[in-house]
Amino acid sequence: MMMAKKQDVRIPVYSISVVGLSGTEKEKGQCGIGKSCLCNRFVRSSADDFYPEHTSVLSTSDFGGRVVNNDHFLYWGDINRLMEDGSEYKLNVVEQTEFIDDQTFQPHRSTALQPYIKRAAATKLASAEKLMYFCTDQLGLEQDFEQKQMPDGKLLIDGFLLCIDVSRGMNRNFDDQLKFVTNLYNQLGKTKKPVVVVLTKCDEGVERYIRDAHSFALNKRNLQVIETSARSNVNVDLAFCTLVQQIDKRGKLKNISYFEALKQQSQQIATAKDKYEWLISRHVKNHNETWQNVSRKIVSLPEYQDYVYLEGTQKAKKMFFQHIAHLKQVHIDRRRSFYLNSLPHIFDSLIPCLDEIDSLHWSKVIQLLTTKEDFLKYFVVLDDVPWDLTSHIDKDDDRVPYDLLDTPPAEQVYTAHLEKLRNERKRSEMRKAFKENLESSPFITPGKPWEEARSFCMHEEFYQWLDEVEYLDIYNKHQKQIIDQAKDDFQELLLEYSELFYELGLDAKPSKEKMGVIQEVVGEEVRFKSLQKLQADRDALILKHIHFVYHPTKETCPSSPVCVDTKIEQLVGSKLRSFDRNQKNSLSDPNVDKINLVILGRDGLAREMANEIRALCTNDDKYVLDGKTYELSLRPIEGNVRLPVNSFQTPTFQPHGCLCLYNSKESLSYVTDSIDKSREWTSGRRDNHLGQLPLVLILIGRRGDTGGETLQNLIHHGQQTASKLHSTFLDLASTSIGYGRNINEKQINNILKVLMDTKRNLNLRSSSASIKDLADAELRIVMCLMCGDPTSIDDVLLPFLQTQTCKASQCGSNSVVLELSIGTQKRRIELSILSYHSTFNIRKSCLVHGYIFFYSAKRKASLAMLRAFLSEVLDIIPVQLVAVTDSSLDVLDNDVNREQVTEGEELAQDIDGRFVTVHCGQHPPHKIDIFQPFFKDVVEKKNIIEATHMYDNVAEACSTAEEVFNSPRAGSPLCNSNILDSEEDAEPPPPYTVVKDEVCVPTLSKDQTKLSVELDGNNFSFSSLASTFENRLSIKVPPPVKPKPTVHFDIKSDLPYFEQGSKDGQRKSLSSVSWPPTDGFDPSDYAEPMDAVVKTRPEEENIYSVPHDSTQGKIITIRNTNKAQSNGSGNGSDSELDSSSLERQRKMSLVSKPLLYRDKSKKLGRFSSFRTSFSVGSDDELGPMSKKSEEESGKGDNAVNYGPDVEDHRKRNLLRSLRRTSRVCCITNGLNVS
Repeated sequence: MMMAKKQDVRIPVYSISVVGLSGTEKEKGQCGIGKSCLCNRFVRSSADDFYPEHTSVLSTSDFGGRVVNNDHFLYWGDINRLMEDGSEYKLNVVEQTEFIDDQTFQPHRSTALQPYIKRAAATKLASAEKLMYFCTDQLGLEQDFEQKQMPDGKLLIDGFLLCIDVSRGMNRNFDDQLKFVTNLYNQLGKTKKPVVVVLTKCDEGVERYIRDAHSFALNKRNLQVIETSARSNVNVDLAFCTLVQQIDKRGKLKNISYFEALKQQSQQIATAKDKYEWLISRHVKNHNETWQNVSRKIVSLPEYQDYVYLEGTQKAKKMFFQHIAHLKQVHIDRRRSFYLNSLPHIFDSLIPCLDEIDSLHWSKVIQLLTTKEDFLKYFVVLDDVPWDLTSHIDKDDDRVPYDLLDTPPAEQVYTAHLEKLRNERKRSEMRKAFKENLESSPFITPGKPWEEARSFCMHEEFYQWLDEVEYLDIYNKHQKQIIDQAKDDFQELLLEYSELFYELGLDAKPSKEKMGVIQEVVGEEVRFKSLQKLQADRDALILKHIHFVYHPTKETCPSSPVCVDTKIEQLVGSKLRSFDRNQKNSLSDPNVDKINLVILGRDGLAREMANEIRALCTNDDKYVLDGKTYELSLRPIEGNVRLPVNSFQTPTFQPHGCLCLYNSKESLSYVTDSIDKSREWTSGRRDNHLGQLPLVLILIGRRGDTGGETLQNLIHHGQQTASKLHSTFLDLASTSIGYGRNINEKQINNILKVLMDTKRNLNLRSSSASIKDLADAELRIVMCLMCGDPTSIDDVLLPFLQTQTCKASQCGSNSVVLELSIGTQKRRIELSILSYHSTFNIRKSCLVHGYIFFYSAKRKASLAMLRAFLSEVLDIIPVQLVAVTDSSLDVLDNDVNREQVTEGEELAQDIDGRFVTVHCGQHPPHKIDIFQPFFKDVVEKKNIIEATHMYDNVAEACSTAEEVFNSPRAGSPLCNSNILDSEEDAEPPPPYTVVKDEVCVPTLSKDQTKLSVELDGNNFSFSSLASTFENRLSIKVPPPVKPKPTVHFDIKSDLPYFEQGSKDGQRKSLSSVSWPPTDGFDPSDYAEPMDAVVKTRPEEENIYSVPHDSTQGKIITIRNTNKAQSNGSGNGSDSELDSSSLERQRKMSLVSKPLLYRDKSKKLGRFSSFRTSFSVGSDDELGPMSKKSEEESGKGDNAVNYGPDVEDHRKRNLLRSLRRTSRVCCITNGLNVS
């Protein structure tokens, strides 16, 4: 029941009639008082449903239509509203008006013929099928609008809204309207229904009218006045709600004045507008968007709906187009700004020259731009103008519209460009003037700060134009330039004093005294004083240069990273193909592999093994092993391996393997010591080939009694030694075959197989080709170039590199191998192309047959470095000086060039060297033929150079390892042997004793004073020679041996090797020699002791010895024959020489030794006095020399100083070791080479 009762509750329905002045134009004026707008705003309050124009002049058909229905009232429909307590009610709104016929302009006749005042006060309205009214457009088109009938065709009016127009209506008197309203109110009062006075059009209201209207209401009891505006939608709802409350009698609403209500309404509209604008800005980013697309996106959003409700769709659309216009304008402004910002760059590109536009008007400049080649690259000419109204604004084209140039902003950009060019020209002139002032001022020196230099330019014009930043920038750049130039000049100065630095013998930590000498010598130079304010930098440059002198590398080179060595590596690598071993060996038999074999063993073991292997070789020294042919070169060694004659390797012999033979503890100890000495001697060298040399240790059966030694002990010690030496061990003594000449071929094959396997395991086969290639080079010539010379290395080296026989060398990336015709023979030359500082490292350690020195004629440092290097070169080594100039005119026109060329030519004359001038860049370039005289000198002095090099190595070995003597050079060993030669020599050796008397050496007869015997081929071995020299160095004498009968030769008949008429020094080939009968001497007997062929000679001679190319028991000797004869003793032994003769010969030997080039020319060694000044080391260098050394150094070059007796015999033995009797040559004068 409760539920049913609640559902039967109906909301109250009220009917309100809106009345006011109506009638013809004469009565109401040209417009109505706003009754229709008030009803429209209340019933359909949305802005889109509000129609501000409603007419009461209708045609007869419209009046008779269902909307008007021949009545003078309009049914506006119903609307639901809420009371303040939340209860809902419904209102039916009716407007009482009077329709005028559009023909007669008189009121239409209706069913009610009463006047408007009485008809408006009617409380019962009836009109069957009357439709709800929307707007005037609805009349006659009712089917196009919603058709809603008045309920039941009748209504009972519950209250009235009395409207008073307070605006200034046309043709209407407000007082007349007020009289009409008074009459109407009196008529409404008769109905006893509530009445509310509504002041319409308050947005256009007149203050007096409003005041009079309020006065009218005050005279009436309980009559409320509501100020409204239907157009602004102000207080419309308040008017209807107030009437409903009076009808329902439920409380009372607060009456709000129009202005207060308008303020609230405006705030509401502004809030909705802001939200809508935010909505539009968020959804619309492009000015090309359309309203249709955007409205579909936002129609359901509350921000859009609220604003449309308050302001309508048209205003929302209008705001959208305003936003679109704004976006478009922003886009245009952005494009205009981009174009204007591009104009400075365009002007810089098209009109950068001030002289071209300085006097032109802007209009002329615009025309000038069109003539430029790149005009269309920067500008676009449009058909339609202006550009911002065309589609160009949306194109992806950055070119500037040409019509933009006609705008004032473009002209302003041009004016700024013109002013900038003028300022730049002026500032450029000022900067140039400032730079010139700095360059010309003698007060601006390297290292001077700007604060000190400012005073010299403060009163100049440029000082007013430039700011501080520009000053500092220009001055700092100038300072950097002059400092760098001063440092370069100072570095060049140090190079010009290269002789001083090398004479001082500087090391990593030079002493204060030597640093003081350097500053004293160069201190007066202008280039030294120019760095006065940069003393730290100057000292650093000196120390850096000292480091370069002490440790010369490509990294420490002053010209790094463009050091000559780097350039040469690049040039040689680009001009020459890489070394092709297969191509190199294409001329030889591909099936033949060359093997250089060292046989090490004392007591004749090495020679006998060499004989056995040679016996199995073919006639051309080839050995066949397992079907493979090998070219064997044997080098038996039985003496001190520190001596050149017993060295494992020579410039022409690089070993591939070594057979180490022993048959006793002594011989095993000899093998161990020899291997250790050889490895120690070559350790640390770049070409340390011996460190990886394959070794095979072989136990050989010993002839005769073993002295109590068991075979097992020898095997055990041999295995331990082999493990220590990392070698292979073979036992040949355990076999039943005794050693001697009866060793079979199978054992030799086994030995060679083991050696070849060891060689393969050590992966040395690849190095064999390079060793063979190195051995094939007959001459080694070093070409020196100065780093930093203003000469083209290509012009200097291309004549050498472009020869057809030039090949890359395996000795280094800076070396090439040339095959040149020198004289009547072709020679293979290894040409090492190096910088001077790199050559310092190899000057004393490597064998060099000649030097080619290039120097720039326009650079003093180049010739200074040449002099510094040349001072320490032996005078027997040929040198070629080459002055490099740009052209022949430079020598004539330039004083420096002329002086440099003249000094080089005079220096070459002083030292008997070669000199030539070449011109860089000349066409065709210089030819290699200009060096033919130099090459011939190198060939002529080849043997003596090699001998001297060996002589120096022996001296170094003996002085550093065995401490035999202190001389700077040593000699070759004595070619003599005292070992047991056969089984007949079975006498046990006596204990070693100290040498007191010199060994006697027999001499030749007088008719043979200028001849000595030379034995060629495989006649004998020199192991005995080494043994004797080693024994002498050990201050011991070998055991005496049984002498064998001496073989006497008839020089003319027995030795056709020398012909009597060969005065020119030429000799026959050894193959054509007819040897004496075998009972006298058998050259094939390798085991024959040396003393069997020793011949007497008439005098003491200094002999330099070096192994011959074959390295198989052959020796080249260089003998100094410019000596006085002996005292006439018959046998020529040293023991019979008197002391004066011996002393004289020793002095003569020292005189004949090679000198340095510094001793031959006054132009060299000009700072040599500093060398002697610092002979005693300074605080952080070498320690003081002994008193004995100072005394020896003060005796002169020709003096021979003998120390205490304990060392005297060692030096004498060394001198005698240089006297060879194995080979002779015809003695003419000076040094003769055979």
